[in-house]
Amino acid sequence: EVQLQASGGGLVQAGGSLRLSCATSGFPFDDYAIGWFRQAPGKGREKVSCINKSDKVTRYGDSVKGRFTISTDNAKNTVYLQMNSLGPEDTGTYYCAADKSLVAAFTCDPSLYDHWGQGTLVTVSS
Repeated sequence: EVQLQASGGGLVQAGGSLRLSCATSGFPFDDYAIGWFRQAPGKGREKVSCINKSDKVTRYGDSVKGRFTISTDNAKNTVYLQMNSLGPEDTGTYYCAADKSLVAAFTCDPSLYDHWGQGTLVTVSS
């Protein structure tokens, strides 16, 4: 059974940093697309970053490029999202998701992801 567990959210001041973790199990970690997505109150789900380790694919949403970094720890089957220079616009619930499709990694389209973890809330105060 595919399982994903996101953690690491919290309250941070503008300009600060947070690192989110997504612990995974039940699928071949290197071969799947794994993505981070976020949803602000009243808005749709937005792509943040996606990765497929074996095919060396990494994608970032335009709003986070240069500030966020996705990485993996294969020994722990965990994906991280390092978030720097946070602003109030980064506030939302962050989800990690996985899919076996390479297209899901290339496009980082949340509608293509079949497996979702619960979200972790990030609040950035101004």
